[in-house]
Amino acid sequence: MKFVKMEGCGNDYVYVDCTKKPLEHPGDVAKKVSDRHFGIGSDGLILIEPSKVADFFMHMFNMDGSEGAMCGNGIRCVGKFVYDQGLTDQTHLTIETKSGIKTLELHVENGKVSTVTVDMGEPILEAGKIPVDVEYFPHVKEEDQILSYPLFVEGEEVFVSCVSMGNPHAIIYGRDIEELDLTRIGPPMEFHKAFPDRINTEWAEILDESHIKMRVWERGSGETWACGTGACAVAVSSILQGLCKEEVTIHLRGGDLRLYWNRNSNHVFMEGPARTVFAGEISLDD
Repeated sequence: MKFVKMEGCGNDYVYVDCTKKPLEHPGDVAKKVSDRHFGIGSDGLILIEPSKVADFFMHMFNMDGSEGAMCGNGIRCVGKFVYDQGLTDQTHLTIETKSGIKTLELHVENGKVSTVTVDMGEPILEAGKIPVDVEYFPHVKEEDQILSYPLFVEGEEVFVSCVSMGNPHAIIYGRDIEELDLTRIGPPMEFHKAFPDRINTEWAEILDESHIKMRVWERGSGETWACGTGACAVAVSSILQGLCKEEVTIHLRGGDLRLYWNRNSNHVFMEGPARTVFAGEISLDD
């Protein structure tokens, strides 16, 4: 199988051109290639497939083989992949995902895509649609927003804000987030019964009204160096609570993402880098 390994702010995936031929057993392939000791090493697998309603379809799988709905860093790399690999010569693209069609603007330097702006769509704030089981949030109805609401996790009270950007997210604000042991506190959040589809969790530290530091534990992948939908969720949650401006830079372990929530259209826009690490070929028969 021919592949290209790419990363956006350190959120790395293995990309495969499936526009001509589908890949069999992609969940199993995702687990094989994602292994950082015996495989290529990545946060998962992304397949570029044909679409009847957009320019391309992004089909993503987490490192544990589970299917994902959307990846903000991954979709920027999809844009770079299809342009740099000659699958398109357009710099305005539509990409179909499991969470809807996203629009990309490719920024080209010296014939290659360097950064990409993505229209990430509208945030979902209603608890029942995220989805969140409101039984774990007293006095909250399914149509309500959950912003800085207490939740007991393994007997400890934490305050969570919940947003979906195609993927469900729970945001926890605090200080000194670099000191947190996410391998300990990430799994109890991911598998908490309040989140029927599991949850991505972001720990956010407000630096000032234009800058936020963030770490993330992604469902199915563990801690990753960046999460595009998570950064969007943090921006939306922080704007709603008056913690930052409508344009904000999110600092992640793998780099920076620039976010803008257009309140008139209710669309969130994300700009960030996309980079090719290397290309190769791997046997799937071993």
